[in-house]
Amino acid sequence: MNTSESPKSQVHDTVRGLALITGASSGIGRAFARRLATDGYDLIAVGRRRDRLDELAAEFPNNEVTPLVADLGTNEGIDAVAKAISASASLTMLINNAGVAHYMSFVDLPPDKASELLHVKAVAPAMLARAAVPAMVTKGRGTIINVSGMLAFGASAQLGPAAGRATYVATLAHMVAFSQALDEELKSKGIRIQVLCPGIVATEFHERQGMDLSALPRMSAEDVVTGSLRGLALGELVCAPGVERADLLEAVVSANLAAFAAQSPQLADRYR
Repeated sequence: MNTSESPKSQVHDTVRGLALITGASSGIGRAFARRLATDGYDLIAVGRRRDRLDELAAEFPNNEVTPLVADLGTNEGIDAVAKAISASASLTMLINNAGVAHYMSFVDLPPDKASELLHVKAVAPAMLARAAVPAMVTKGRGTIINVSGMLAFGASAQLGPAAGRATYVATLAHMVAFSQALDEELKSKGIRIQVLCPGIVATEFHERQGMDLSALPRMSAEDVVTGSLRGLALGELVCAPGVERADLLEAVVSANLAAFAAQSPQLADRYR
C-alpha cells in the first residue's frame, strides 16, 4: 500500500479514505478503483459481475475492498447501493461511473432497455449522490465524480453509422446539468463536484453493445482517470480529458448562462 504524499494522492481528500465506485468491474470504473487503491483508498466496488469484483479485491490485499453486487438498472439495485452509502459515514468519494449504451433508434429502443438506461445514468447517480451528500456536508468535505461523455455536447452531431442514440445522449447531458447545479448548491459546503466527459475509450463498453470501434483512435481508461484526478486538482467542474482547449468548454457554459440571463417576460420580436 502506498501512503506516501505523491502528486496523485494530493488531489484526494485524505491519503487513506473510502471511495465507492459504480461500474467497478471493468473499464473506467476498474481504472479508478486501481488508481485509488494504489493511492491508499479503501473501496466499495459496485458492479454486476461478482467474479470481477473479487479479482479486484484480491489484487489489493492491503486495502479494504468490499465487493457489492448490484444492478443499477433496477430500483432494487439502486436502493441496495444507497443503503450501503448511508450506512458508511466515512465515505469521502463517490464515483458514479456505471453505464449502458443501448445505441439504437429511438422508435426501436425497447421500453425495458430505455428504462434500464435511464435508471443507470440518471436515476442512480441522483439517488446515490443524495445518499452520500448529508454525511459529506456534516464533515465539510467530500468528492462526487459523475461520469458523462463528450456526446453530452454532441446531441446534434451527425449519426454516421449509428442508427440512433437520443436517449443515451440525453442521459449524458443530464449528468452535465445535474453536476453543474449540484456544484452550485454544495461548493460553499466543502463538497467538490466533477462531471467527467471522455470521448471514445478503449474498454469493453462498446463491445458489450455489439459495436467494433477498434479501428478508431481511443483513449485508455487509465488516461481518463489521470485527467479526472488532475482536473480535480485544477478545480475543474467539467473535465474533458481529450479536449486540449479548456476555453471551448468554458465558452459553452458562458453561452448557456448568457442565454439564460437574456430571457424576458416579453415575447421576442421574431415571434411577433
